[in-house]
Order: sequence, then structure tokens, then C-alpha cells
Amino acid sequence: MMDEFMKQIAADPPKRVDGTAVFMTGNFNVVPPALTLNMSHNKVLHDTNVFLTILTEEVPRVSSRKRVEVAELGQGFYAVTARYGFMEDPNVPRILRMAATRGLDIDLDNTSFFLGRERLLARKKSGMPVWREKIFAFLSRNALGATAYYHIPPDRVMEVGAQIEV
Repeated sequence: MMDEFMKQIAADPPKRVDGTAVFMTGNFNVVPPALTLNMSHNKVLHDTNVFLTILTEEVPRVSSRKRVEVAELGQGFYAVTARYGFMEDPNVPRILRMAATRGLDIDLDNTSFFLGRERLLARKKSGMPVWREKIFAFLSRNALGATAYYHIPPDRVMEVGAQIEV
């Protein structure tokens, strides 16, 4: 949980590096796996860390004044929530520029984006027919990647992966 993580960071601060790290997450109350893996392997945190959650609302469009919310969590951590309508395309660089108008001013040229990537593997004893598992894994592999979908600069992305059996 995020509260425990923040207490641990306060009690035993890791080394910090310049720049900003953006971790995309569906729930900023839970520490993103990409962050924990990055810390366990690299033993550092960026000076500024952003948990970015993008929500799709049940309306065609969301007004620009309701688009982005920023919450400071302390110790260089921020939670950014962006809302889009189902007819709109999310754009992470645009979200971060809008966050600057709400107090989170970061240099996009000095920002790294950490994305979790799961590779689904079919297994024989899951309860689902193997042919279905293989189709699901195939469709998952061939879906548009987060980098392209969210318009994230590809030269700024770090993907942290895991293999999951279905």
C-alpha cells in the first residue's frame, strides 16, 4: 500500500537522481510494480515521481478545466489524475503540460516514463480451453502499445515486464 511505502521512504531515504519519473497506474493508492522493480534493481528514486492515472468517463468529451487534477503526496511524489471522454484520445505530454498549470511544473526533456508490461502465457490447466488462452495471448501481444496509444515519446520510455500464466 502507498502509506506503508511512503513511511519506508521517509525512514530510509534512497539515493535520488535528477529528473522526473512518471509511473502510469490504475490506482495511485497502490505502489506501481514498475516503481518497486526499478527501486529494487537500480536502488534510486528520481527527485520528482508522478503517479499518473488516466480515467475514461462515460461522456463523449471532458472539459479542459476538469481534465487534470494534481495532488502532492510529499517527499517528491505527486498523484496526477486525467479524465477523458470516450471520444477523446489521451495524450500524456499534454496532460503533464496541463499539470504545470496546477502546480506540477516538470521538464519533459528530463522525464522518464516507466510502464509495466505483462506478457500473457497460455497454460494447459487453467480451466479455459487452450485454444481460447492462445487467442487471448495473441490479441494481447498485438494490441497497440501504451507508448503509442498515450503519445509518450518512445525515447523516454522504460518498460518493466513480467510473464503471467493465464
